[in-house]
Amino acid sequence: MTDKAAAKQRIARLKVLREEHKATVERTQALLKDQQAFRKQLRSAMSGEPKTIPEIAEAAQLPSDKVMWHVMAMKKYDLVREVGKSGDYYQYALAEGGA
Repeated sequence: MTDKAAAKQRIARLKVLREEHKATVERTQALLKDQQAFRKQLRSAMSGEPKTIPEIAEAAQLPSDKVMWHVMAMKKYDLVREVGKSGDYYQYALAEGGA
């Protein structure tokens, strides 16, 4: 098989795969869009002084369990950092470049 024929065959296979997985790709894109919107709300709520998870959830008007999950994920990727404690709760702030 020539290089041109192999390339055409590969392109045809990719086209079929795109069609077969169209719904999955669309669903994944929608989930990512929702996640980005959620994190944008969190970043907005976290601007200014450091806040605890309940304070972030209240400021963003979002469920605290989801806020906790996203803040921990953002912390893992150095977008958020722990900066102290307020009572029994850790306080979080946006890391430099995390906005």
